[in-house]
Amino acid sequence: MKVLVDLTIVPIGVGVSLSNYVAACEKVLNRPGLKIQLHANGTNIEGEWDDVFAAVKACHERVHEMGAPRIHSNIKLGTRTDREQSLEDKVNSVEAKRS
Repeated sequence: MKVLVDLTIVPIGVGVSLSNYVAACEKVLNRPGLKIQLHANGTNIEGEWDDVFAAVKACHERVHEMGAPRIHSNIKLGTRTDREQSLEDKVNSVEAKRS
C-alpha cells in the first residue's frame, strides 16, 4: 500500500541546533523507492508502506548512533484506495483552486 507521510524527528538531549541530525536523517530517507521533500518543520515521504516505515526506523537508529539519547517523532500519514496520489498531486490540486 502506498503511503504519504509527514515526519518530524526531534532529538532530545543534544543541544539547540538540530540541523546535523536532520541532514543525517535526510540521507537515510533518500533511498530508492522513496520520494522525499524537506520542509521547514519536517520531511514529506512518499512510498510503499513497508519501505517508508523501514526508513523511519533507520532514521531513528542513525540519530541514536549520533548520540541522541531520546527522540520524539510526530508522524502524520495518509493512504488512498480509490486512486494513486503523489505529494505533487496534493499540492497541485490546492494550487489549481487558488487561482
